[in-house]
Amino acid sequence: MIRSFELENFGPIEALSEDSIGQVNVFIGPNAAGKTFLLKALYTFIRTTEEFGLGNDPRRFEKILADKLYWTFQVDKLGELLTKGSNGRLRLSMETDQGSGTYSFGTQTINTITTFENSFRKRTSRSIFVPAKEIFTLIHVIIQSREQHKAFGFDDTHLDLAKALSFPMRKGKNSEGSEHARERIEQLVGGKMIFDGQSGDWILKNGRFSYPINIASDGLKKISMFEILLGNRYLTPGSVVFIDEPEAALHPGALTRFIEIIILLALDGMQVFIVTHSYFTIKKFLLLARKYQNPISILSFTDESIERYNLLDGMPENSIIQESIDLYEEEVGLSFDEGPESRARSFPSAAQRKPRRIISESSGISNTSSLCPREL
Repeated sequence: MIRSFELENFGPIEALSEDSIGQVNVFIGPNAAGKTFLLKALYTFIRTTEEFGLGNDPRRFEKILADKLYWTFQVDKLGELLTKGSNGRLRLSMETDQGSGTYSFGTQTINTITTFENSFRKRTSRSIFVPAKEIFTLIHVIIQSREQHKAFGFDDTHLDLAKALSFPMRKGKNSEGSEHARERIEQLVGGKMIFDGQSGDWILKNGRFSYPINIASDGLKKISMFEILLGNRYLTPGSVVFIDEPEAALHPGALTRFIEIIILLALDGMQVFIVTHSYFTIKKFLLLARKYQNPISILSFTDESIERYNLLDGMPENSIIQESIDLYEEEVGLSFDEGPESRARSFPSAAQRKPRRIISESSGISNTSSLCPREL
């Protein structure tokens, strides 16, 4: 578990020190503020502590870290990661329940980190980074692109996830919380994930019916990845999970149920870091923080600063929240500015809409629908 971290001159983040880290941590703010950059910076460091000394890999800690930074941020030289215009050095310090470490380098650094301290003990739990877009349909492409062609395009977060999803499922049950989470995932996606050894594809099976997961919606594929990561025991209590925009490709109803699953994993001992632009995501986390009376840390990025909040204290001040307030006030303003008669002239009511005739090409059976949003 990450207990604290401190960054200086790391990409768009000039300075950030955070020691109020909990089991669930949410980063919010406008685009290009540095939220995903921070997520990847934390992931590369914690993942390095897990890869160091793994199997027969002879690489030193600092070499694994340099490779991780290079392939995650995909820059020509590591010095390009420094904040533009900075005269100082990039520095990242992290403290975990398995020790602490620090590294730094300057603008001229190419691919070698010489200034570092490492007192991390070996981590047995594994971390994962889940990007905004699902990668089920690209697993083989990602592995081939990176391991055979050594080409930029898919960064190390994609490669690590593709490899993790390739681990075989294990028999037996997970921990109680993870098992409950798997049951909720199966209810949400409508079946169990089964690996087809002949085709090499994952199958979503529900009773007598089954179909390749590749033809499912992107949102369901993303959620299904967690079923596999729990089923093959890649994720266990103690894992650190980084999720970029969980709301991507998900209906708000599915999103709120997915967030409930994330909370179950956190209650089971996993630590979660999330980047979001969604009001629904923040609101659901607030409700769950109150339900379980557990703090959920918020880092709110603005153009000028990074503010800290606790969702137990209420919704944070942020452009995402403010936009929701602005839309509500605009709606209230329109209600007062326009009477019912003027609105009726502009937008026909559901009763006034002419039904459209929909013809089934295969059967010729017709149906009618007013296409009223309430009926969709």
